[in-house]
Amino acid sequence: MRRREFITLVSGAVVSWPLAARAQQISIPVIGFLSGESPDTSTHLVTAFRQGLNEVGFVEGQNVAIEYRWALGQNDRLAALARDLVSRHVTVIAATAGGGTAASLAAKAATSTIPIVFTSGVDPVKIGLVESLNRPGGNVTGIAFLSLALEPKRLGFLQELVPQATDIAVMLNPTLPDSENQLREVQEAARTIGLHDVAILHASDIDEIEAAFKSLDQIRPGALLVGTDPFYINRREQIVGLAARHAIPTMYDGREFTEVGGLISYGASFADAVRQVGVYTGRILKGEKASDLPVLQPTKIELIINLKTAKALNISLPQSLLVAADEVIE
Repeated sequence: MRRREFITLVSGAVVSWPLAARAQQISIPVIGFLSGESPDTSTHLVTAFRQGLNEVGFVEGQNVAIEYRWALGQNDRLAALARDLVSRHVTVIAATAGGGTAASLAAKAATSTIPIVFTSGVDPVKIGLVESLNRPGGNVTGIAFLSLALEPKRLGFLQELVPQATDIAVMLNPTLPDSENQLREVQEAARTIGLHDVAILHASDIDEIEAAFKSLDQIRPGALLVGTDPFYINRREQIVGLAARHAIPTMYDGREFTEVGGLISYGASFADAVRQVGVYTGRILKGEKASDLPVLQPTKIELIINLKTAKALNISLPQSLLVAADEVIE
């Protein structure tokens, strides 16, 4: 081979390799991951999402790319973030992690064509995300916690843990899409176990959470139930810290709280639900339609007790709760 031909060949390879690499990247499907939380509080959820993708043959950085968008606890940013993902022509949007319901509604408002896979703590039919659980229709499907059905069990466990508590307080977020139904379900659940004095504390931002706990000094309830809300999960360290400072026995809806010092939690495994979002996202990438994938409900429900916190509150755990617990954190 002549020297000039060799130089031309090598130069062509140097120029064409990046072009080929870029072409390969362009051909890889791109997932838009939309969350109301921040990346530093969602590491375990991102890991779960990737695990779900892996189960159906997709590995980030190899045969799929992920564009992450974080609202950093400010749900009013979700609409703009969703529109940004749509403008980038992502293949699927996974609207999950903290702020799942708000992220899902923002994504649906931004596109009627790009498939969306959600997690939601409220009934997705009632808030207009899907037509039905079995046949979602449109471009949206996902995982619905329907956690309001667990409120009687949460209150029952809380009453068993603190039997002397004849009245309780419940902290709810009035800005949730299904907040009125949540309030009604909590009040009905309280009546079913004989609790008629229920103080409702409204909190939808950081300052209101602080104010809600300050009001406990005047109300003096025997226990507190923290309602289901992705924003509360995002503020779990603040809420758990305030519960400890005010020395009030508190029931939460997920292990994220008990892992950072919360007393007791009962609810679906959020990480497992996000894993399933990854599975559904992968199935859509393989050609299935969101409208044909039924909305799932988590089957892994966990009762978790933090023994260290119980001791700090001078609570003697009944044997029945210890036996029923899926995990006791010591």
